[in-house]
Amino acid sequence: MNFIYIILTFLLLSSFSIKTPHQNYSTHFLKFNQNDTLKKKDTINLIAVGDIMMGTNFPNKSYLPNNDGADLFNNVVSFLNKGDITFGNLEGVIGNGGVPKSCNNPKYCYTFRMPEYYVSTIKNAGFDLLSIANNHANDFGLEGRKKTASVLKTAGINFAGSLEKPYAIFIKNNIKYGFLSAAPNSGCFNMKNYSKAVEYINLLDSLCDIVIVSFHAGAEGYKATHTPKTDEIYLGYNRGNVYKFSHMCIDAGADILLGHGPHVTRAVELYKNRFITYSMGNFCTYARFNLKGPSGVSPILDLKVNNKGEFISAKVIPIKQLGEGIPVYDSLKLAWKYIVELSKEDFPESTLYFDNNLNKIFKSK
Repeated sequence: MNFIYIILTFLLLSSFSIKTPHQNYSTHFLKFNQNDTLKKKDTINLIAVGDIMMGTNFPNKSYLPNNDGADLFNNVVSFLNKGDITFGNLEGVIGNGGVPKSCNNPKYCYTFRMPEYYVSTIKNAGFDLLSIANNHANDFGLEGRKKTASVLKTAGINFAGSLEKPYAIFIKNNIKYGFLSAAPNSGCFNMKNYSKAVEYINLLDSLCDIVIVSFHAGAEGYKATHTPKTDEIYLGYNRGNVYKFSHMCIDAGADILLGHGPHVTRAVELYKNRFITYSMGNFCTYARFNLKGPSGVSPILDLKVNNKGEFISAKVIPIKQLGEGIPVYDSLKLAWKYIVELSKEDFPESTLYFDNNLNKIFKSK
């Protein structure tokens, strides 16, 4: 019996001695692979567009596109899905439910609610970051905001801008991003709350590699193409000072400022080697939108920054909307022309160089 016990003990100890080196090797190999994939990219590619409203089922379905909007982005998807991050402003709520805002005449009431399943078209086009802070975010009240959040969360799309969720933190390709979104409208984090915005950005800057700030603000329409350095009043309401807000955010630690709201293309600026676009206009706004003149053209911005958020370059893909609101490439390059002219007029001090042959923006040497 003792002999058998000795043999069994020897075999048991031998099995441990054989397993242990194998386990150590496996652990070391796993750590090696993890460290190898933890290298940060030197250059980050951000694709950004302005307003997205893919049709509304309120007050009825007559404002929805053909084929349930599945082909709305077909002509531009090749520009959208190549970014490390692809951003847009979701103009209105998505998903059923909610109580519509009060209107005297629903026929002339701009109340936007996209069907829930439209989120798949947004996702398939490459969008993985959305602002939900705008003047239509509260079209269906708190229930509408909650439903929008639920739909986007389920789809795996990062978002922020509501009272409930002013900012988001997410990691992609080992880069940690902080995202704050703001608008001077009900249901949104208020961009005019400057001290709170600074507080949030300070926090995000302390935790993240790159901080992106989105704002939906300023006056609207073809008379609002220029970017003033004062508060903008539209229809009797203070729509914020986008210049003050943008500079304040960068001073606080933000790296990229993405503006929208005026429904037209505005200037771009470089401040402390950080990029600001003051309005990217209407990107895909199906029905119920005025798409005449400057309201019907906009840029897709292909922005490159380093892994600290410092500006490298930006390419402008000019688009226009056909029919009720289908984005296609614009061979006349009107959005590019607006950006160049307005940037030179509104921010002559900005150190940006515009290459008309490449439709690219660089930092002046």
